[in-house]
Amino acid sequence: MSTRPPSITFTDLSAPVYSEDARAIREGLAGYGATLTLTPQALREAAVARTGLDDFGDDDFAERLDVLCESLRTEAGLGDTGTGVVFEQLVGNLVNRLRLEALIGEHPEILDEQIVAPIVICGLPRTGTTHLHNLLAADPGLRHLPYWESLEPFPTGEPGDPGPRRERCAAGVGLIDTVMPEFKRMHEMTVDHAHEEIQLLANDISGMLFETTYHLPGFAAHYRAHDQRPSYRYLKRSLAAMQWLRGGKRWVLKSPQHLEQFPALLDTFGDATFVVTHRDPVEVVRSMITMICYSARMAVDEPDVGKLAARWLDRTDNLLNGCLRDRDVLPADRSVDIRFEDFMADEKGTVAAIYRLARQPLDGTAQQAMADFLTEHPRGRYGGVDYDMAALGLDPEEIAERFRAYRERFVAP
Repeated sequence: MSTRPPSITFTDLSAPVYSEDARAIREGLAGYGATLTLTPQALREAAVARTGLDDFGDDDFAERLDVLCESLRTEAGLGDTGTGVVFEQLVGNLVNRLRLEALIGEHPEILDEQIVAPIVICGLPRTGTTHLHNLLAADPGLRHLPYWESLEPFPTGEPGDPGPRRERCAAGVGLIDTVMPEFKRMHEMTVDHAHEEIQLLANDISGMLFETTYHLPGFAAHYRAHDQRPSYRYLKRSLAAMQWLRGGKRWVLKSPQHLEQFPALLDTFGDATFVVTHRDPVEVVRSMITMICYSARMAVDEPDVGKLAARWLDRTDNLLNGCLRDRDVLPADRSVDIRFEDFMADEKGTVAAIYRLARQPLDGTAQQAMADFLTEHPRGRYGGVDYDMAALGLDPEEIAERFRAYRERFVAP
């Protein structure tokens, strides 16, 4: 029986220490990044050159791409390594747009696909959403988005052959493990784990994905100031194409950004079952912000921990206040609030309650698949993290007071 590794405390959030292999990767990316310009034109031209396609679909994403590139150049503090990383990320998003339009052009019957009654998990990171998502995704009766498919949803060759896409994803996971070896203590990344549809929203140059990796207050403000229904419709269109390609009739989805987008979410998935997870914001903030500060080393040479912590405390405020404001928009007979402590105390009972609410059969096959997942993926198998609030410049009492209204409604026993 394996022994769980001891917990660690991060001491290099603002001045990252890298292994020799990680330094070699970063130097290679820096050499590449030094040759690039983060402009919409350069990104579009690269995507067209890689695919031989030129139809990006509805051009309303162009304004968002302009804002994003400006924010990346002027606010993110990117070094050459970060420039190389984000250039490839954004070209990948544009490539996905091109491939989706080409696929639908060749197979217009995709537009007849129906996304029926998805189960949508809404909650901040560190509230049990990932564990719950993976448990439900283990059920072969539900369709989920594996990580490899989220990165490259639409194939270039035979629709049924994911091999090359999975291989490229595995290489990317290897890079993450090398540059951020302790990230898996907080959030394990594998080729096949259930991933968030926020990755698909990024193909519309929308959503919260970019601001979780880069310091982008300008882009985030633009996102929050605009109606997200068009991007949620783009998400639904993408899911329809993926469903046509690989099957599955009932999706299980998950993203923290849904907390401030309940009206758009409901308008898009009107027959969905909504699962809203909650945890004491003090616990959420200390672990979530630590995770964000640690992952910032992928983009910048010396992360500004104080600036990131202040920024994400504000974004947490946006998300939780959005939940307070709009929670009652979700239909009472198709939505449920789940406290982290209750889920941890009774995983099986929580899952059973969700299945009853969603009218989804929890048969022996589903239960065995979930049991197998728990056996193969024990919680904490990579060890924990001792989170240091003082190192982030945060005061637990101030955070508790700031989120008093949310805590009283959703967290207090």
